[in-house]
Amino acid sequence: MTQPAMRGATAVGPLATGDTTDDTTVRTRLVEVVVPVHNEEHTVERCVRELHAYLGETFPYDYRITIADNASLDGTWAVATRLAEEIPQVAAVHLDLKGRGRALREVWGASDADVVAYMDVDLSTGLEAFLPLVAPLLSGHSDLAIGSRLHRGSAVVRGPKREFISRTYNLLLRATLAAKFSDAQCGFKAGRTEVVKQLLDQVEDNAWFFDTELLLLAERSGLRIHEVPVDWVDDPDSRVDIVRTALDDLRGMARVARRSLSGADRLDLPAAARRAQLPPGLGWQLASFAVIGTLSTVAYLLLYLAARQAVPALVANAVALAVTAVFNTAANRRFTFGVTGPRDALRHQVEGGIAFLIGLVLSSAAIALLHAVRPDSAHGVELAALVAANALATLVRFVLLRVWVFNPRRARRS
Repeated sequence: MTQPAMRGATAVGPLATGDTTDDTTVRTRLVEVVVPVHNEEHTVERCVRELHAYLGETFPYDYRITIADNASLDGTWAVATRLAEEIPQVAAVHLDLKGRGRALREVWGASDADVVAYMDVDLSTGLEAFLPLVAPLLSGHSDLAIGSRLHRGSAVVRGPKREFISRTYNLLLRATLAAKFSDAQCGFKAGRTEVVKQLLDQVEDNAWFFDTELLLLAERSGLRIHEVPVDWVDDPDSRVDIVRTALDDLRGMARVARRSLSGADRLDLPAAARRAQLPPGLGWQLASFAVIGTLSTVAYLLLYLAARQAVPALVANAVALAVTAVFNTAANRRFTFGVTGPRDALRHQVEGGIAFLIGLVLSSAAIALLHAVRPDSAHGVELAALVAANALATLVRFVLLRVWVFNPRRARRS
């Protein structure tokens, strides 16, 4: 087998063929494990030898370990090339530019393996979780697989600062981008190669947000993501700049959110790589609907107060509700009920508009009743009446959206 060519990269080392045999097992499937490194001269050899020994003794499939050196300035590349020349199952790739995502993009994009994976060089994640990680991919049950430190079955040792940052980050992903996976940044992931290659062109980030963006794109495209509980011990020598990484992740989340609202983050994947997307559970839908409803209410009140300076209360109410209803329907379509792409978007807005009319009738009736009882009501009293009426209208709207507008049975029938 020849080494696959990679743009802007230097590759060294013989590769596993995927059909070798030993005394007891015929191996026909190939899994490529990428270990991204940057200035890890004193760590990479121990890691690769330990990983090679473990896989050689316990892993029932053929494997290749690829050391992806992204722009190291120390002796990492010399160590990597020596290991690649010494161990048949080890290859080494050197990139001139830094970035974990860039390293994974280069190696995964050129891989001829059935499944591609990666793990951090410090081996913080217990290797006993590797076979459970890749087995559902090799069987075709799942498309991507991730190790999760936040799974109830995981055993994690790390400081309170990293624990807080990790949980906050993943909570933000679920609250703002409707992510269903529990741990975006654990350095222990794998995917079916044919699926990963289709995702790579759409992933823009080349650094730490690469993982998250890949998972979000996969989820929006209807791919199956398998989660594995892991044993994980924090590396006290980690050189990750937490503040800079957090800021980069927030910028990445904002960029993905913009693409998501436009429907540009959903790929037209082959049927074999897709599954029917089921709507999120009621608990999540209520939480997402509440967050969107709160934002819509704030926007509505601001618009109402601005319009009220120039037009009567009934007109200001109708204008403010009409504007926020369009935003509310689009946001709930995307985040609460998991519907993306242009299909049926106009119908959803029209039917969402009918639900809006019910809210308009209720809130207009509240204003009319208030003015009948107290013609000289202040704007603050008007707002209180409108908030109460809109609370009832919101409940009616949620029921209509769930059982009518975004009912998955209607989508299946169409």
